[in-house]
Amino acid sequence: MSAIQASDDREIRLEASWKARLAPEFSQDYMRSLRAFLLSRKRAGATIYPPGPQIFAALDNTPFEDVRVVILGQDPYHGPGQAHGLCFSVQAGVPAPPSLVNIFKEIESDLGLARPGHGCLQAWAERGVLLLNAVLTVERGQAAAHQGKGWERFTDEVVRQLDAGREGLVFMLWGSYAQKKGSVIDRRRHCVLTAPHPSPLSAHRGFLGCRHFSKANQYLEQRGVGPVDWSLPAKA
Repeated sequence: MSAIQASDDREIRLEASWKARLAPEFSQDYMRSLRAFLLSRKRAGATIYPPGPQIFAALDNTPFEDVRVVILGQDPYHGPGQAHGLCFSVQAGVPAPPSLVNIFKEIESDLGLARPGHGCLQAWAERGVLLLNAVLTVERGQAAAHQGKGWERFTDEVVRQLDAGREGLVFMLWGSYAQKKGSVIDRRRHCVLTAPHPSPLSAHRGFLGCRHFSKANQYLEQRGVGPVDWSLPAKA
């Protein structure tokens, strides 16, 4: 299988269970074009986030059979040191961005869990929460710089694989972009929770108070699957 190359010229890792399902994508013309685009931007001196080995971090940290909840984001953060391959999450030592602050507010209201002093969601990923952005790379200081280059098709296939190959997942679709991307999900076989985006521009229109985290756990428990532990360590 051809591997996309990272911005530092090393092959990107992809966890085995996902590689087995997504291998055909890497031989498609769109993926070859995406690889060429990323290499051309790197040669032009662009700084690409997240670092190459972390581009597939959402898949690497949450193997296919371990997924219980899927949260769909749009693009990685484009500030230095923020993105590390998990949607809404930032690396340790980086203040939580506004949308993530609102996510923590909702969890505190919904579940009574104290807000952590960081914005790293790595622990969620390791507990079966797939934190998937629609677009997996971006350029420093340029939001949405890599939209329309092929990542959306790749992550659509991730969603299709989960929809067809698993049953009883919870999909959290926040905002119109995520809801459109999740339109292929079979709601007879999965739980689909929708709300406005947690951005400060829209969170007060229904994200705050949506109680998605307790609803997700209730659904999982009804299916005999353990609830997700949404708590995070005080320090990353």
